[in-house]
Amino acid sequence: QVRLVESGGGLVQVGDSLRLSCAASGRTFNAMGWFRQAPGKEREFVASIRWSGGNTYYADSVKGRFTISRDNAKNTVFLEMNSLGPEDTAVYFCAAARVYYSRGSSYTTERAYDYWGQGTQVTVSS
Repeated sequence: QVRLVESGGGLVQVGDSLRLSCAASGRTFNAMGWFRQAPGKEREFVASIRWSGGNTYYADSVKGRFTISRDNAKNTVFLEMNSLGPEDTAVYFCAAARVYYSRGSSYTTERAYDYWGQGTQVTVSS
């Protein structure tokens, strides 16, 4: 049984940092990603990383502030978030993809992913 368990969300102040973790179990994946959904908005791509090679993609809104990384041995992906602002307030979801896509940018879309975590709330207070 595949499980994705997120952790690390919480309430922070503007300018603070936060690190999210997503522990995967049940099988290996070709890529993992983070998406987020703010109140009243659709879920949007944040960042992705290939398991082999470590190629990463970021949404323009988080480039330079967020960093996605992985720990192969622990089958865990991380999202380091710096310089947080109110616009980053959302539920953050971890996702995992079984299929290998030669175009890494394919992992910026929800349809590339087969498994999803339950989400973790990040609230940035001003």
